[in-house]
Amino acid sequence: MKTDNNFDTRKLVLLALLTGIVIALQFLGAFIRFGPFSISLVLLPIVIGAALVNTLAAGWLGLVFGLVVLASGDANAFIAVNPFGTVIVVLLKGVVAGLAAGIAYQLISKINKTAGAIAAAVVCPIGNTGIFILGSYVFFLPTLTEWAAAAGDYANVTAYIFLGMIGLNFVFELGLNIVLCPVIVRLIQYGQDRRRTA
Repeated sequence: MKTDNNFDTRKLVLLALLTGIVIALQFLGAFIRFGPFSISLVLLPIVIGAALVNTLAAGWLGLVFGLVVLASGDANAFIAVNPFGTVIVVLLKGVVAGLAAGIAYQLISKINKTAGAIAAAVVCPIGNTGIFILGSYVFFLPTLTEWAAAAGDYANVTAYIFLGMIGLNFVFELGLNIVLCPVIVRLIQYGQDRRRTA
């Protein structure tokens, strides 16, 4: 029983640490941009939380990510258009990214932990971006149509969403997750080694 309590305490401490990292990285990431939006550097600690703590912890980290996006002003252009829709989309995309990463890791790591970490690292930005795309169509389509027309470089609003708004951001986030995946795997192995020696 004592070992279980110690193990739960370590998970709680790790979750608190990852929560702080998510907050710090999101505020830092607000200054790093490809295109009109900031890069989500916080997806890495979300994946780490999915692998080292659990799926619900990853969902929590995604929620914290969403709350910090709203607090940082990174979603202000959308809040001006539809505050309710912005809050729903921003919070939901973070939570879905975390839960999807957690589920992917739990399923694939049963076969191979490295493959599980890679799957989580891929699924996390896909969930984040997928909900953003869906929310864009549901809550912001008329405004985005106007933005696309004003930009003049895109054939239609869909091209604007995929190429103008998401394009480089998504590629960078996905690439960063995949490149840094070996680090995530090492952290997973380190966590497992500590658990065995406790």
